[in-house]
Amino acid sequence: MLLHLLGCIDFPNASLTQLLAIHFYFPLPMKTLVLFYSTYGHVWKLAEAIAEGAREVSGNEVVIKRVPETLPQEILDKTGATGAQQAFAHLPVATPAELTEYDAIIFGTPTRYGNLCGQMQAFMDSTGGLWATGALVGKVGGAFVSTATQHGGQETTLRAFHTELLHHGFVIVGLPYAWQGQMGHTEVTGGTPYGASTVAGGQGERQPSANELEGARFQGRHTAEIASKLAAK
Repeated sequence: MLLHLLGCIDFPNASLTQLLAIHFYFPLPMKTLVLFYSTYGHVWKLAEAIAEGAREVSGNEVVIKRVPETLPQEILDKTGATGAQQAFAHLPVATPAELTEYDAIIFGTPTRYGNLCGQMQAFMDSTGGLWATGALVGKVGGAFVSTATQHGGQETTLRAFHTELLHHGFVIVGLPYAWQGQMGHTEVTGGTPYGASTVAGGQGERQPSANELEGARFQGRHTAEIASKLAAK
């Protein structure tokens, strides 16, 4: 049947019906971008887990990228961020224009006073041209964060990020209570219905726990599943 179909199609002059038939048999791969900023690597580790979960969805091409750094090198050196960032320096830096290439985008940021970090906010501020043309309307999006303390603004940062995504017309996906890891009380853990999160400690001494990483994988998989269902319609 398939070979017969392909043999009957004049590709340069294919009709809409024929093109739809081709799409049915050969659907275009879905693309998901995990875009983050990380000072000491905590958000990067969540980003890797988000990507792992997203890759579990068949036909999903997953890319991890960073937003541009805005701090002077001198400051990065003094704060010890330079060495920490070497672990993920191999990841490419994204540009606003390329956001249109993806079906789903999941953003990761450290929290600064209950809001996005300056680097991520600067990147979002540079997407005004995309907003003006509605280029991101209908895409699936979400966010994940890191804070120094348990009550350091994880949910306010996630909600603030959601507000920006809504202005762009994203369909927002969080971390539903279907992931039971955010229901426990026996350990210190991140994880909110608004998105995955981790508690880094005041000196960055705490790394994402197994539970927090599992929450990130769940969010990545769940977001990609939603995007896949929307793409199929």
